[in-house]
Amino acid sequence: MPNIAERIRPKPDVLAGLNPLSSCKRYGVSLWQCPQFLFLIMGVVILGAIVGTYFIGTLKIGDPFVVTLLVIVVATVLLVINFVITNSFERVAEASRMKTEFIDIVSHQLLAPLTNTRFALDFLMSDKKNPPSEKQIEYLEILQENSSRMSDLIDNLLTISRIETGTLPLKKEKVSLAALTNKLIAKFKPLIRASNVEVLVNSQDPLPDVMVDPLWIEQVVENLLDNAVRYSKGGGQVIIAISQKKRYLYFEIKDKGVGIPKVEQKYIFSKFFRSKNALKKQTEGSGLGLHICQKVVELSGGRIGFRSKEGQGTTFWFFLPVSS
Repeated sequence: MPNIAERIRPKPDVLAGLNPLSSCKRYGVSLWQCPQFLFLIMGVVILGAIVGTYFIGTLKIGDPFVVTLLVIVVATVLLVINFVITNSFERVAEASRMKTEFIDIVSHQLLAPLTNTRFALDFLMSDKKNPPSEKQIEYLEILQENSSRMSDLIDNLLTISRIETGTLPLKKEKVSLAALTNKLIAKFKPLIRASNVEVLVNSQDPLPDVMVDPLWIEQVVENLLDNAVRYSKGGGQVIIAISQKKRYLYFEIKDKGVGIPKVEQKYIFSKFFRSKNALKKQTEGSGLGLHICQKVVELSGGRIGFRSKEGQGTTFWFFLPVSS
């Protein structure tokens, strides 16, 4: 059985190597971060520089030998720079690709034993012939909670892997964003009550549907609502507004929570990032939720952002295109 390193090592493909677009897809990077595309661009720049140097040298210097020498020096320097730049980008892109595939492989390997563990825990807690004692139930519930958190983390890692490899399944259909939001508020009622928070919804009526994948957009709204409630512990209001703005539906969720420090705001959609205020609140999280929200909204044809002031709360918003 091949080890992980062998499984994530790319198979050679001569024809794919000649196509910069296929290389970009393999590395999972944008066109301007793709080594092969950058190599082609630099090649064009070098040719332009050589031709320009030749004509300028001919006009200013006149001596063919000196002009030729100058062209050779310029071409050599630019080729060395081209090699260094593209080689560096290739190493970074290859490391990123291997990291993504490593996460995907490890997550899949962890998923099966974790599922078996959760099944065994459910069986032990529901065993009527040999029911566990109260102390045993307490320990089993702790194990259940931790296995559930680990399962959520693995699901998020797999989602990140699919996003980065361009394999995230999005089945777009007409969805009522207001109805989806109200359904999630009902689901979150126990957490809302426990956090002593009031959730208000201001929605235009009627509103057009949006053309999105309902499961993924539900995860986006759920993540934003969960954050707003958890960071508003101790009371307060969470206000949700949904309205139409031209060809888009605008969703906004505002809390009066801890807010995000200004120096940390540029990292808020980064993978695994959690602000110091979130850590002080001791709220659960892996730092992947907002990154997934951003990617899902963008893949759905929308845009996401936020406004925040430390100690005064945060407002997250996103636009989604309405169905035609």
